[in-house]
Amino acid sequence: MEKDKLGALAEVKLFEGLPKAQLASLAEIALLKRFKAGAPLFEAGQPGTHFYAVVTGKVRVYRAAPSGKEQILHVFGAGEAFAEVPVFEGKTYPASAQALEDSLMVCIPRKGFAEVLRRDPELALGVMALLSARLRAFVTQIAQLSLKEVPERLAGYLLLLRASQNRDDLTLDLPKGQIASYLGTIPETLSRALKKLADQGLIETSGNRVTLLDPEALARLAETGR
Repeated sequence: MEKDKLGALAEVKLFEGLPKAQLASLAEIALLKRFKAGAPLFEAGQPGTHFYAVVTGKVRVYRAAPSGKEQILHVFGAGEAFAEVPVFEGKTYPASAQALEDSLMVCIPRKGFAEVLRRDPELALGVMALLSARLRAFVTQIAQLSLKEVPERLAGYLLLLRASQNRDDLTLDLPKGQIASYLGTIPETLSRALKKLADQGLIETSGNRVTLLDPEALARLAETGR
């Protein structure tokens, strides 16, 4: 069944707990859009006219260098909102976004959302909390990329997957080439890191499945490098 805007908005974490009347106000300005796998949502440098929330599917936000090398900044799944900052600033998108699989998005225009926020301070506080959490996540990612070796970054990534999938038998949420990009490395180095963790008895791998054999040891590795 086609999901309606009100039902879609109710599943967005940013809008959790909002009364139905406030969700209805958002539904009046929101759009539902479908994107095929591989389709761009926006590109770096374009005006930040809308922000987005994933209803179904998955989206990557990334930066591309003139050389063609890409750095994945984040992967967003169902219920997660993104691209709020350029919308609030009224400036351009600092990164690009692409659907990783067939996806349904809630698209909220800047002008309409600004008016809703003026009428609803509680929603404005919720947005501030989301942006604060996003900043904390980026600070953590920068620290991992600049200060930690690839096995340590990989251990942290696997533990994040464990938290989101709520099990030790994980399905990798990205192709290994894109995981390598997200971790700031290359596929060959990622493969060596996976083998190293397997040789240490911390994980088992089979295709895109990874089983965590010793989550506590992975946590120590991610935190201390040992």
